[in-house]
Order: sequence, then C-alpha cells, then structure tokens
Amino acid sequence: MIKLRYALFGAVLASAGLPIYIHAPKYYVDEYGVSLTAIGIVLTMLRLVDVFQDPLLGRLASWLNDARAASAGIALMAMCLGMVGLFVVAPPISPLVWMAICLTVLFTGYSYLTIVFYARGVVQAQEFGEGGHEQLAGWRETGALIGVSTASVAPFLFPIIGIKPFTGFAFGFVMLALVGGVFMHKIWPAKLVIQPTGFLSLLRDKGILRLLTIGFFNALPVAVTSTLFLFFVQYRLGAESYSGAFLLLFFLAAAASAPLWSIFAQTVGTRRVLALGMVLAIATFIGAYFLKDGDLAAFAVVCLLSGAALGADMTLLPALFARKVEASKHDSAQAFGIWNFASKLTLALAAALVLPALAQSGFRAGVLNTEPALVRLSLLYALVPCGLKLIALCLLYIQSEPSAANDPPKIEANT
Repeated sequence: MIKLRYALFGAVLASAGLPIYIHAPKYYVDEYGVSLTAIGIVLTMLRLVDVFQDPLLGRLASWLNDARAASAGIALMAMCLGMVGLFVVAPPISPLVWMAICLTVLFTGYSYLTIVFYARGVVQAQEFGEGGHEQLAGWRETGALIGVSTASVAPFLFPIIGIKPFTGFAFGFVMLALVGGVFMHKIWPAKLVIQPTGFLSLLRDKGILRLLTIGFFNALPVAVTSTLFLFFVQYRLGAESYSGAFLLLFFLAAAASAPLWSIFAQTVGTRRVLALGMVLAIATFIGAYFLKDGDLAAFAVVCLLSGAALGADMTLLPALFARKVEASKHDSAQAFGIWNFASKLTLALAAALVLPALAQSGFRAGVLNTEPALVRLSLLYALVPCGLKLIALCLLYIQSEPSAANDPPKIEANT
C-alpha cells in the first residue's frame, strides 16, 4: 500500500512537470500569438528563478520538518491554483506576463513537493531492505510515467467528449492532486532524520558532486526534446494530428520499462543498466535525425525506444543519488533541493538556447517553413541530444570509482 501511495503521488507531480513544457509554449503561441523568442526568454528567466530557489526550498523543507504535512498541503494548493490560472483563466494582463506569474506559482509548489517527496523516499526505502531504493524508485517512477503519459495526451482527448482541451486538463489535474494529497497525508508526518548540512558541504562530497554532474548532462537531452517535440511532429513529420498518439506511445513505453529496468538493475548492477539505457537513447535519436515528412511508422519506433530509455533515466539515477545520500548521512531534503537545481537548470538552458536558435534559422510557427529551417529543427531535436547524452555516458564511466568496473554485479558495487 505504501508503494502505491508513492506511485500515485509520483503521477501527480509528473502531471505538472514535463507536460507543461510540452503544452504551455505551443498553447500560448497558438492561443495568444506570443512569439517563440519571447516565450524562450520568459521561460529561461522563470527557470533560473526556479533553479536558484530549489536549494532554498530544500533548506525550508528541513526547517519545516515538524510541519511536513501542512507545508505539503499548501504547496499542493499552489500547484492547483497555478494550473487553473495558466490554462483556464483568460489573462487579465499581458498573456506573457500572466503565463510567467502562473508558472512561478505552479512550479514553486511543484519544486517544494518534489524535494520533500524524494527526501521522504530516502528514509522509506530503508524499510524494504537490500535494493529498497531501486524497488521504491520502480514504483514511484512508474506512477510518474503513467501520470506523464496521461497528462501529455489528455488535451488531445478532451475534445472528443466536448470539453475544451486545456480546461479539461487543468481541472483533471486538480482532481488528481486532491486524491494524491489525501493518499500521502499519512506518509508526510513521519519525521526525517535531519543531519545539518550546508550547500558547500554537499558539493564537497565527491560522490554527490559526481552524480549531480552526470544527472545534469543526462537531463539536458530530455529538456531539449521536450521543448521541441510538438514542433518536430507538426512541421518535420507533417503529423500534427498524431501528436497525442506519439506522446502516449513514448510515455507508456517509459512507464512499462521502468519496473523492468529496476528489476534488471537489482540483478546486474544499477550503473551498468543505466549505461545501457543511455546507449539505447543515443542510437534512437541518431535515427530520428533522418526522418522527414510522412515517416510516421519510423517515428513510432523512435518514440517506443526513446521512451524505454527515459524509463531507465527516471528510475535509476534518482535511486543512485538516494543511496549515496543515505550512505553519506547528508540532509536528504537539502540534497534533493540541489538535485532539483541541477535538473531544472537543464530546462532553463533548453528554453534559452533551443527556441531562439530555431527562430534564428527562419523557422516560424503556423507557416510553411523552408528546408534549411526544418533541417535545423531536426538537428536540434535529434543530434544535439545525442551529443549531450554521450557526454553523460562518458562521465558515468570516467567519474566512477576505480574499483567499480571490477566489482561483482551487485547493487552496492555500482553506487
């Protein structure tokens, strides 16, 4: 029952994370005519604020350790208000400014809840014995990926039953959040064991810093592809009507693979299995670069394989980090505050660099684009993530403990 609670709340958080980066930019371009460059600049500024507040939210979570349930409830309400404001309320001011305000409220609540949720998991996993972090991560990330799958395709499904796509999306999220909040209510009160830790102390820990660096470069490809996914499907493949189906296939593949990666990692070693997932992602997106108008079947294969690779990323890296935090006795809330900082910095960089780079090629939404602009879109969507993932793969081995390669295939040897 405890693992199911984590799976459900993982679905809540995931519904407000990656799907917003898929839907919000295109929604404000189509609905209010906001330019790609303006959205890129605003998203970059917001992500920088969000990025730098995460370590502070981690410290706040430690300070509010005795009031964890109440603070989590407040953060959950902030997420709901931000979501409704973003997609339901007609902007009473400039759409760009209104989007910025709503996203700030939404992601502040999201960030705080993510930190305390993963920090609580560090302690909870100890109850499951050896391989507990991989077990809990398997349930949590499977739930998260199901949430991502549902949230990513929901706006495409609501019109079928006569509901405005993003109105249904927002209120559906509120309902899910309230249910998830009720299920987690009994989990939050359990106090975390707090070992006072400063930010510099965390970063001086070579094991923590190593995993943060790997996590940063490994998350960058997801940030890039998430930002460009809908544009790639609509303008490069000419398949806008299939966007929901492709997203569903991608995230369902990730959700289906997450528990399998977890089981595999417990057998042959987390680091080895994570490397396999990275190689799969690189090979898949090399193939994606060569896709053109009408290559729908091939892109379905890309979605299937890249989704499976995402399942490895989302399950195994947080498990490695949680195990390292547990072993080092650092404050788990502050540690995951910095983990969030590194992850979200990738989204800020993607918004700052990818959308303006696409616009500079001559690419424009809503018009027939030139072949050079479409080639730039393919380059940014497929080959740039390949290069970034390759860096992460190299770091995974270059920065591993020297003895790790010769250790027997067990979990402890690969953390």
